[in-house]
Amino acid sequence: MLVRLLYVSRVAPGFDRDELVAILRRSQPHNAAQGITGALCFSGEVFLQVLEGGRGAVNRLYNRIAADPRHRDVELLSYAEVPERRFAGWTMGQVDLERLNPALVLKYSETARLDPYSVSGPASLALFDELVATAAIVGLC
Repeated sequence: MLVRLLYVSRVAPGFDRDELVAILRRSQPHNAAQGITGALCFSGEVFLQVLEGGRGAVNRLYNRIAADPRHRDVELLSYAEVPERRFAGWTMGQVDLERLNPALVLKYSETARLDPYSVSGPASLALFDELVATAAIVGLC
């Protein structure tokens, strides 16, 4: 059974882009081995990530993320059984929202600054859908 999970977390103090690159490089082969696909938005302050795959594999990964000290204020925004994947092409695609047109974020939010804590899970998923449609999600490795 496939599930799609969307969560948000704040970046722990001292986290930098080099650490982000290292995490993505490690997660891509691990996710592939576990059948997990998805995408990650990083704004410099927050992570917004969608994970897809088998229920057990996605749940285990989310539990590891929630316990990781590099994440604070982890909140589950959406969790659903799904008939098919939206992010099948990425073991972990990545979006740097600091390089996107702020109007795209503004379309789904009260301000042009990404704050997934203040929008609904469906709005955040719609943002991801648009990122897929505009080819704004890229693989890192």
